[in-house]
Amino acid sequence: MDKAFWRILPLILVAYLFAYMDRVNVSFAATQMNEDLRFSATIYGLGGGLFFLGYALFEIPSNLMLVRFGARKWIARIMITWGLLSAAMMFVATPMQFYALRFLLGVAEAGFYPGVIFYFSSWFPPCHRSRAVSRFFIASPLASVAMGGMSGWLLALDGTGGLHGWQWLFLVQGLPTVLFGLVVLRYLPDAPATSVWLTPDEKAWIETELAREQARIGAPARHDVLGAFRNPRVLLLGAIGFLLIAVITTVILNAPLILQEATTLDTRSIGYLVALGGLLGAAAILVLGNHADRNGDRWGAAFRCGIVLAGAVLVMGLSPSPLLVCIAYLAFATVCFAIPMLTSSGWAEALHVRELAVGAAAINTLSQIGAFVAPYGWGAAKDATGSFQLALIAFSIVALLMSALILLLRHQLHGRAVPVDTVPA
Repeated sequence: MDKAFWRILPLILVAYLFAYMDRVNVSFAATQMNEDLRFSATIYGLGGGLFFLGYALFEIPSNLMLVRFGARKWIARIMITWGLLSAAMMFVATPMQFYALRFLLGVAEAGFYPGVIFYFSSWFPPCHRSRAVSRFFIASPLASVAMGGMSGWLLALDGTGGLHGWQWLFLVQGLPTVLFGLVVLRYLPDAPATSVWLTPDEKAWIETELAREQARIGAPARHDVLGAFRNPRVLLLGAIGFLLIAVITTVILNAPLILQEATTLDTRSIGYLVALGGLLGAAAILVLGNHADRNGDRWGAAFRCGIVLAGAVLVMGLSPSPLLVCIAYLAFATVCFAIPMLTSSGWAEALHVRELAVGAAAINTLSQIGAFVAPYGWGAAKDATGSFQLALIAFSIVALLMSALILLLRHQLHGRAVPVDTVPA
């Protein structure tokens, strides 16, 4: 496992860092772009959400291509295409161009996250999987650190070289993804069986441990696309993801705007606050990932984080104090990345390996639909009321419902009375 961790996780971590940055850097660009291009909150919300519609529609086909061509080639393809499209965002001038590029960016990135989860299921047994997922999932908050630290400086380049600051932001944060895609193509290993740096005994150990997990789960009834969408466990996981991604994605896409409205901070100071939230989120992911592997209760930890998430969003909506809004945002940032890390690392506990490739894509498809619908509703509420308060209150209720579904799934899984592996002493 040490060999696998060091050969795989650094590559996936950096790849996911670029993925997350290219997905949400529009949140910082919006502080200038919306004014320059005269985009309303509804236009911005629809464009922000269209990424996730493209992502959802092509999720399952992309994951099937990953299984066919191998993780190394397909993840590299994803990175190169989304890097080029992210940089092309600098040429946006009209709402339709904004909509089209955000949709195509989602199509390009489709399959990356569930593909990584499926890929990890062929490398890491249950007693190592949460740590593996947490080690690459810290890329999300680390991307917030990177964006928060550099976005203010890039936006300050406004007028340099005849470009707006938001154009510099898309260019500088998009092109490095293309270069790193070539690194992934060269160095990411496909599977344990084909890895020359594992001994035969090490390959046999991984195969045996993964087989034990599948024996506990039991054989699937069906593992095709239609079967996945008829699987009650997939639908429950998809509902959790729908509500979860709707909340965290929409709040993240609007965090600089929320903080700008609620406080007197300038863009650079808001960037530093977002960066601090990213550091707290990274620490939470590492701590909770280790804890979940040791006690085997990923879903209990996810439920507790969900309650914190709901409370933080509610305080951001109701508090008149700028200081309390900042503290609530930091609480939100601390747990918002940990919850999907915990839930997605638990997919392999709920689904047989034959169900997992299509099942993971189906779960993520349902999840991304939430991320498409929610930003548009959020923007419409902002334009109708003139503030983010109503939307934040509504999203705190959504987070509570998501927490209740997590608790239901935890009860179902623990009710199987199946022993859970823990890390050997």
